[in-house]
Amino acid sequence: MNQDRREHQPEVQIFGPAEIGALAHLYRGEVYRSTVWRTRLDHTTNWAVVTLGIALSIAFSSKDASPLPLVLVGILIFAFLGFEARRYRYFNVWRARARWIETHFYAPMLRGEGISTSDNWQAVLAADYCEPVYHISYVRALGRRLRRNYAWIFAIQGTAYYGKIAVHPTPIATLEHLWERTAVGPLPGELIVVCGALFYGGLVALGVITFLLDRTKHKDRHAPVAMG
Repeated sequence: MNQDRREHQPEVQIFGPAEIGALAHLYRGEVYRSTVWRTRLDHTTNWAVVTLGIALSIAFSSKDASPLPLVLVGILIFAFLGFEARRYRYFNVWRARARWIETHFYAPMLRGEGISTSDNWQAVLAADYCEPVYHISYVRALGRRLRRNYAWIFAIQGTAYYGKIAVHPTPIATLEHLWERTAVGPLPGELIVVCGALFYGGLVALGVITFLLDRTKHKDRHAPVAMG
């Protein structure tokens, strides 16, 4: 019975001062890099907020001002979302490594359990350094940034556009007024409304699908990618 108990005990490796010091410096480096890329994410979001504010100022400067800036800014905000998703993939690499070290190195040490190597966490981390890869796909990164930040920005943009065409220069009385106000040059208002519905429907679908993908991925806790 004692032999079986020893067989089920996790293998514990004692790190010397040199190894602990090296891992501590490694952890500090990963935290620093994740902080730098986190700041870059905030910059992209700020650009989106500022451009939306400019579009709102132009569109609501007078009752006769065109709502077109609110349409164009939606395209620009989506471009910022694309930039931010790319940056998020880099940020996710550093954050996942830092969390991996925290979970498998510092947490057991703080609990007084020693450093267990039974789950092969060191080999996983070493492989990630030898062959670095993104821990999250571009589509999932798009959906994650959309759900956490850009959904609110797009919601404000869409609500402002609807409010602009609904009340300026006078409240809409008929459906024909709606088509007239949403028309952009030679493009009929019906087409603009359909394109807008498809655009926002696509954003909702992206958010929902990537949310389900994230839930599926988070069930796997055997690699840094699970914490991406």
